[in-house]
Amino acid sequence: MTLIYFIIILGVTLTIHEFGHFLFAKKSGIYCYEFSIGMGPKLHEWHRKGDETDYVLRLLPIGGYVSMAGEDVEVDEDVPKDKRMQSKPWRQRFLTIVAGVMFNFILAIVLLFTIALISGAPTSKPIIDTIEKGYDVTDSGLKKGDLIVGLNGDKIVNADDFMLKLQVSAGEEITLKVKRGDTYHDVTFAPKKVKVDGQEGYKYGFSLSGKTTHGVLAAIQYAFEKTWSLLRQMALIIYYLATGQLSLSSLAGPIGIFTIIGESAKAGILNLVYLTAYISINVGFINLLPIPAFDGGRLFFLIVEKMKGSPVDAKFENTVHAIGFILLMILMVFITYNDIVRLFQ
Repeated sequence: MTLIYFIIILGVTLTIHEFGHFLFAKKSGIYCYEFSIGMGPKLHEWHRKGDETDYVLRLLPIGGYVSMAGEDVEVDEDVPKDKRMQSKPWRQRFLTIVAGVMFNFILAIVLLFTIALISGAPTSKPIIDTIEKGYDVTDSGLKKGDLIVGLNGDKIVNADDFMLKLQVSAGEEITLKVKRGDTYHDVTFAPKKVKVDGQEGYKYGFSLSGKTTHGVLAAIQYAFEKTWSLLRQMALIIYYLATGQLSLSSLAGPIGIFTIIGESAKAGILNLVYLTAYISINVGFINLLPIPAFDGGRLFFLIVEKMKGSPVDAKFENTVHAIGFILLMILMVFITYNDIVRLFQ
């Protein structure tokens, strides 16, 4: 079942991304050779009357792609010039490239809205709910109902923000700034090293409130706020990776995602829906980064074109994307190796 969930989640997330590109390419009048669901050998192919696009179902149900005229350096003389991507106005090319990212975000918002509509919208505020005995926090002065507004001098925006910064500080003594009524207090305590299922970790001995609010408006608010919050967390993770506060071993590749999906499935279908939303936001965010071979890299060259008033040399751009792709594959090998090590541990 984990394999089936893995295929469905990645297949839906990546196909939605490619469908965004495809839909806006069609709206812009760009000639599309093929829109494929899945990868690998063809299983079935069909056509629509008056439509040049081959619609293909392929063997491996993970992802998909859209092939458009004008993406490559080589010019396809069989395609009219006005239907090639590089001949389209700047705005249409920009929207076609960014559409994949936007469709990922829209998918996430819809899924998060559905979750909140069914089970309620969780509070985004990091409010202390329970304090366990036998931990350093027990006698620190922290109380139930305290609102966390700071961690080690950093401002805390919401519960997601707090959990990420707590992870970065794992194993260290921490100082929380909390709001209690109209007053502010600082509390300092250290975690306790514990072993769960043979794995060592740290536990602080407190939990946050899981209060939920029901209703359509609460679900809409939660969907948009959560999407923005997760985007902010991903930006912080990039910052922590760049500054060395998080290591590359913290990242997960396909094998790591497979393991996470298996664990999430044990907690129920809504957890899998949430994970799909999270992965969709992740795919959208990564594609927005100005990394060669990703949508963000292509958007970067479009912005350069807008600033200089003329297109960037196509051969140079494609060379940059090719080099970037090779480097990404090397990074993927490293991350996959770490996934395998964690799997055996």
